[in-house]
Amino acid sequence: MKQKKGILPVKKKSSGKDWVKKLVEVISVLRGPGGCPWDREQTHKTLKPYLIEECAELMDAVDDNDSDSVCEELGDVLMHIIMSSKIASEKGHFDFNEVAKRSVEKMIRRHPHVFGEQKAATSGEVLDIWEDVKKKEKKRQVSSVMDGIPRHFPALLRATKVQKKAAKYGFDWSSEEQIIRKIEEELEEVKKAHSERDSAAVDEEIGDLLFAVVNLCRFRKSISAEELLASAVKKFQNRFRYIEKQLALKGKTLEQSSLDEMEKLWEKAKKKERIK
Repeated sequence: MKQKKGILPVKKKSSGKDWVKKLVEVISVLRGPGGCPWDREQTHKTLKPYLIEECAELMDAVDDNDSDSVCEELGDVLMHIIMSSKIASEKGHFDFNEVAKRSVEKMIRRHPHVFGEQKAATSGEVLDIWEDVKKKEKKRQVSSVMDGIPRHFPALLRATKVQKKAAKYGFDWSSEEQIIRKIEEELEEVKKAHSERDSAAVDEEIGDLLFAVVNLCRFRKSISAEELLASAVKKFQNRFRYIEKQLALKGKTLEQSSLDEMEKLWEKAKKKERIK
């Protein structure tokens, strides 16, 4: 690929060079005349799915404890931030420097216990200060404590956030046993709707059941519903990979095997997990 004028090749190891400035420069070239047609076509909205994907890959790298991948994925997320800032600057709205400036101001403002005179000895006190400052920052009057929860949150995270907000004002369960009874109640309602062949009601009751299960996860204060479901998905994937591997050893594919055969291998995979 022909090197653009004024753009130096990126070395593998960092040095004293201002690489953030370099990245801003690279994005400017990609968005500029004679740049990349794909990059020039992007908008805030078209970049949304890619940003979500990059954030997911970053979280995978964190879970894998892969420092090199974490570094790479952080760079991809940063690239998206700079790209969106560049798109905004072309419209005369703001640039990357303004994004960084506002972030600095917000962090200082929300940490008066570090940069000001307030005191906070625990994480709980810090969170109280954070929420108090956020309320004062609001430029519009909120009509509900439920306002401000991102619509694009994954549903499990959003449910947890909603429940925590309500619980903060005392609207919460008293024990895990209460929630388990609620889960059983919701499951019975799913069964009832299903027996009545009411498809819309089944969908609604399944949603209520999921919401009740999230309540139990949140109330236990151990692992989030999001993480628990992710763990269950990973377990399913590992067991299914075992099925594929065992079938391949027999010279068979998934299409060539019966459900009974796959279920027997599934049980073997479960036994192997218990032995470990």
